[in-house]
Amino acid sequence: MKYLSYFLIATLSILGYTKLKAQDKDLTQFVDPFIGTQEMGHTFPGACAPFGMIQLSPDTDSVLFLTNGKYNKDVYRYCAGYQYTDKSIVGFSHTHLSGTGHSDLGDFLIMPTIGKVQYNPGTIENTKNGYRSMYRKETEKAEPGYYTVELDDYNIKAELTATQRVGFHQYTFPKTDDAHIILDLNHGIYNYDGKVLWSTLRVENDTLVTGYRITRGWARTNYLYFAISFSKPIKNYGCQNDEKVIYNGFWRKFDETKNFPEMAGKALTANFDFSTEKNEQIKIKFALSAVSTEGALKNLKAEIPHFDFDQTRAETKAAWNDELSKIAISASNEKKTTFYTSLYHSFINPVVYMDVDGKYRGLDHNIHQAEDFTNYTVFSLWDTYRAQHPLLTIIQPKRATDMINSMLAHYEQSVHKILPIWSHFGNENWCMIGYHAVPVIADAWVNGLRGFDPKKALEACLASANYNKYDGIGDYKKYDYIPHETSRVGASITLEYAYDDYTIAQLAKSLGESDIEKEYLKRSENWQNLFDDTSGYIRAKTKDGKWVAPFDPLDTHAAGFIEGNSWNYSLYIPQNVSGLIKKMGGENRFSQHLDSLFTMYIPDKYFEHNEDITREGIMGGYVHGNEPSHHVPYLYNWAGKPWKTQERIHQIMDTKYLNKPDGLCGNDDCGQMSAWYIFSSLGFYPVCPGSGQYVIGAPSIKEAKMNLENGKTFVIKVLNYSDKNKYIHSVTLNGQVWNKSYINHKDIVTGGELVFKMSKHPNKKWATEPDSKPKSTGSK
Repeated sequence: MKYLSYFLIATLSILGYTKLKAQDKDLTQFVDPFIGTQEMGHTFPGACAPFGMIQLSPDTDSVLFLTNGKYNKDVYRYCAGYQYTDKSIVGFSHTHLSGTGHSDLGDFLIMPTIGKVQYNPGTIENTKNGYRSMYRKETEKAEPGYYTVELDDYNIKAELTATQRVGFHQYTFPKTDDAHIILDLNHGIYNYDGKVLWSTLRVENDTLVTGYRITRGWARTNYLYFAISFSKPIKNYGCQNDEKVIYNGFWRKFDETKNFPEMAGKALTANFDFSTEKNEQIKIKFALSAVSTEGALKNLKAEIPHFDFDQTRAETKAAWNDELSKIAISASNEKKTTFYTSLYHSFINPVVYMDVDGKYRGLDHNIHQAEDFTNYTVFSLWDTYRAQHPLLTIIQPKRATDMINSMLAHYEQSVHKILPIWSHFGNENWCMIGYHAVPVIADAWVNGLRGFDPKKALEACLASANYNKYDGIGDYKKYDYIPHETSRVGASITLEYAYDDYTIAQLAKSLGESDIEKEYLKRSENWQNLFDDTSGYIRAKTKDGKWVAPFDPLDTHAAGFIEGNSWNYSLYIPQNVSGLIKKMGGENRFSQHLDSLFTMYIPDKYFEHNEDITREGIMGGYVHGNEPSHHVPYLYNWAGKPWKTQERIHQIMDTKYLNKPDGLCGNDDCGQMSAWYIFSSLGFYPVCPGSGQYVIGAPSIKEAKMNLENGKTFVIKVLNYSDKNKYIHSVTLNGQVWNKSYINHKDIVTGGELVFKMSKHPNKKWATEPDSKPKSTGSK
């Protein structure tokens, strides 16, 4: 009875999640979780609920971060723990990152086995040396919220499903007296000796096990607690600790390796033994909490109070269907698969990071109580501010508001008193550049989201933009750019700070803070300090104002830019595209400049040492496989040539998003790559979040209906659409002729109808007049 109140609270808070709802159509059939699981995609195919903390997935290898003391390049391929072409599975772990390019997690690996207990995972080529198993592709299947495969070494069928905080395993065994569940507390992604700081296990009774693990990885201090509930009593259990223990105190009086209910160590692997009849199923519910084992137990009892695997699978599938139904499209099945898989990827992260009772571990590692919001983590903001967060602002405004409140909580708990850069399981991992929580917040407020304190938001944005210790901000304010001596990627940081500053100006403007607005509009023009009028490119500059030489706009190596080059980054002025066009010599010259970007050939030498840029993601010199270029195809609209945007958008969608395991042209980066595809399929894109406008591209669906949380619908109709009819002939908005190459956020959220009429030939008169072009609202 003591958990009844928590169960009621959780039931009320997740009714929309667990309740099966009637759907017009099963949209999950159009999701292929295996898209992007090979090479660059790094997206996992496992079982998870929408925005769920549990992401229960097969890991196909446990590659060490270092080999002979040097960085192991193979570790990059296993950012999500899984590679589609691998022929063996090492086990099923409960936490993963989706398409990040850098990685962590892979917590609490479970593997069912029979025969001799093995504590070593073995090697990918020789499964007999450990507990891993071979498998055949034809037995592997996945859908949103469900994964299954047959483990051939043991003749065991594995099935996985999950709720937000609980992983549910179902293993069908042969008849044996030597069935085992291996729990590896040393396993991890981006693994290395010393990553596990401590782990413990407590066998509470013959069906319940609790424990925790503390790791030091990308999240420097990551606490995760768990509660495991078995569907049948454990027969025997034991463990092996592979660390060299110097001092063991008076624990030495016990044999901790066999049937001893307390196990602990830095390299701990445990076994739980059973006898099974033919086709008997052992079910395991594995709940997580960042707070405590008590919190994990509450999560377990609230979210899966039974052992009905099929019920949980059906409920999670229904939850995914509800989320996917936020946008209903009419298109070919091929297109639907790409579209709904992209929407699925966009709803994996960020993840809920609190218990069912509202408690969560804060950035200060104290336990906090969320009041009137759901706390989230995994904010890959350098990527997701561009399109994924704007997408959530439109179709997930309640979640988007909760995410902003999570960012503001991060600010309050931060000893630095700034917003998150890359929020990761109760930690700041400081990855990438910019202060990109700022545009997420500003874009949301400018576009009408409420439910968070705007004055606190502005305070937090200003604090983040003025924290001199972070990534050259002190010198950015001193020189109005970041010198090359301060940072070898200072040119790109300057550009991203300038854009972020523009969004602070927009937030300040909406709050009537005119002095702040003027100050940050001025800062938003700092990009001009690095624009070389002679070459026509953004360049790195030293403290004494000299250009860094030699200069090659194609070079990606220590040339002033991160994960990009001057060619691409020189086009990153989303706040003032008109000003950039003027700098580059006018509209015709700018259009020709874009043409040459998309048609040139860039030799491998320019990116061969950059893990995040590969040939698959490149079109000419345009790099779609990495985020800084995602807005570039839309820039033709400012140059009065929107038909060229329409050409490029279709070219990118047709070649860079394919329905196969290597079908993504780069890391999905927590949904950003996928969000670009969703927006572009609908026919518009947020080139400049914070401006309140979306730039029109070219739709690639026949019809779409956006079902908004406010009860309104926004319908997009595409007349005369075909693969050949990729050009816009005309547009109407709510029945009125629309001769602008952009729409506003308010046009969407107030509901209405946007109708495109397509043609096989470009209409070079549509949206080409000066007042038809998207606005550039940077200071002049």
